[in-house]
Amino acid sequence: MAERAARRCCLGWDFSTQQVKVVAVDAELSVFYEDSVHFDRDLVEFGTQGGVHVHKDGLTVTSPVLMWVQALDIILEKMKASGFDFSQVLALSGAGQQHGSVYWKTGAAQVLTRLSPDLPLREQLQACFSISDCPVWMDSSTSAQCRQLEAAVGGARALSRLTGSRAYERFTGNQIAKIYQQNPEAYSHTERISLVSSFAASLFLGSYSPVDYSDGSGMNLLQIQDKVWSQACLGACAPRLEEKLGRPVPSCSVVGAISSYFVQRYGFSPGCKVVAFTGDNPASLAGMRLEEGDIAVSLGTSDTLFLWLQEPTPALEGHIFCNPVDPQHYMALLCFKNGSLMREKIRDESASGSWSEFSKALQSTEMGNGGNLGFYFDVMEITPEIIGRHRFSAENHEVSAFPRDVEIRALIEGQFLAKKIHAEALGYRVMPKTKILATGGASHNRDILQVLADVFGAPVYVIDTTNSACVGSAYRAFHGLAAGTDVPFAEIVKLAPNPRLVATPTPGASQVYEALLQRYAMLEQRILSQTRGPPE
Repeated sequence: MAERAARRCCLGWDFSTQQVKVVAVDAELSVFYEDSVHFDRDLVEFGTQGGVHVHKDGLTVTSPVLMWVQALDIILEKMKASGFDFSQVLALSGAGQQHGSVYWKTGAAQVLTRLSPDLPLREQLQACFSISDCPVWMDSSTSAQCRQLEAAVGGARALSRLTGSRAYERFTGNQIAKIYQQNPEAYSHTERISLVSSFAASLFLGSYSPVDYSDGSGMNLLQIQDKVWSQACLGACAPRLEEKLGRPVPSCSVVGAISSYFVQRYGFSPGCKVVAFTGDNPASLAGMRLEEGDIAVSLGTSDTLFLWLQEPTPALEGHIFCNPVDPQHYMALLCFKNGSLMREKIRDESASGSWSEFSKALQSTEMGNGGNLGFYFDVMEITPEIIGRHRFSAENHEVSAFPRDVEIRALIEGQFLAKKIHAEALGYRVMPKTKILATGGASHNRDILQVLADVFGAPVYVIDTTNSACVGSAYRAFHGLAAGTDVPFAEIVKLAPNPRLVATPTPGASQVYEALLQRYAMLEQRILSQTRGPPE
């Protein structure tokens, strides 16, 4: 315990959907402490399932704000009981599940500044919220508000150009609009609206923390180019909204010193700094240490792409956020619903349920699959909005089936061609120094990763992303301490463990896939026009 006590460190927090987690990272960037509080298991009195309440309409999804407060009480008491030396913490930062919002009641700011170190936070903050159950990212009850917002600014494309995304039900501006329309009294009694990230930072500050640019980009309210609230969007959502949100700040900002409550109750140093908290996806970008031109591909139940962009071109699909570690740059997020479940289905149908047989099929078929292309969407895809399976021969004729080996390669090539096309639509370009970081279940399959390297024309690495939002938050805390000196984030994290190279592009791959990309994009448009008419 004595050895642990002597380590100067930063803390990284993650207020996620199902738990609150913390890691401590020392000056050599080693994680030496971690702990968590799981909502369903450790806070059963709140009656959540998966950390949330799904309402009777099946669309409204909320979480109790006091559950998050109490989770912080519990985890800090656990740290204290373990002998953790809070006096060694130089700074802390954190992440929150994106899009969720917290509504502080008039007078709450005064309570925050006068917290008694003798009592847990939950006891003192019980009456501080005008909405006790906060809307979270799983909520999809705001379709009407989304249409109103898009109409107010000239359509979905105009909103995307302005805020980085078209209107989405989970995005915070639309959630605020619903609360204003359906519960105007609670709205009028709200003096501050926080994101989950800035709410958590406010607890540590003992005052309202500003929203950071990166998480603020997930609200349909922030002009991502100018980094100011859009007056048109604010006006379309609710009155007096700007004063309730406060002014947004760069993500690497030190927002203040830790509240005296934590100094007196837990022994934090009064000089411990709080660096702006951000969203869990931006924090993961920091945790994976993406650099300009890099791409992270999470191959899970759904597949997610994280992109580092310099010049974004917002589209109707995907999301552009301000970059959490470089205020001059951007990041993009693309989600594909038909991920590992689709791969497992084709494995069961065409490889007798065996990943080894699946890999053999990829090894025995040629790059480009003889010109055969496939689209495999057993559930309605997000990017693009297509459902069903569509197979095309080299002559672009739709066919009903492929041989088993061809089917397997068509699935994997098709999934990665789609990712590259939609990434390029957002302004992404592979650069000579581009790295692809692969995570998630399918990142253990080297043959799948070889196709990824070939399609994108860039080397593929794997990295341990356990707790990436937490670890990224601790890295961001170190960066925040140094940010006044304009030290690049990459310099701060250079001691962190390096990713492992697993695949490099096969010679000749770029020529094969350039031609296929154009055909895939053309065929995607053909399917879309058959299902919903011509594109806008």
